[in-house]
Amino acid sequence: MIKVNEYFDGKVKSLALENKEGLVTVGVMEHGEYEFGTSTVEYMTVISGGLTVLLPEKSEWKDYGPFETFIVDKDTKFKVKVDGQTAYKCVYK
Repeated sequence: MIKVNEYFDGKVKSLALENKEGLVTVGVMEHGEYEFGTSTVEYMTVISGGLTVLLPEKSEWKDYGPFETFIVDKDTKFKVKVDGQTAYKCVYK
């Protein structure tokens, strides 16, 4: 069953599904700055647009564009800045 998720007053929305990759979400983000927490390792890929990301234990923000992936460890928090509408895919391991 596909599950709909909505965060930050509707500025971040995603669809969750399970397939051969495991648990996956595909979503969109509006312009803004957000902080997310993890309970598993997350492989996050930008589909369209761009994200500026501050990963745990890093002191510098890094830009990610279409087809670029970053990995976030489990049980941590990370921050993202979004300059324009952006689409992403997240695989949970």
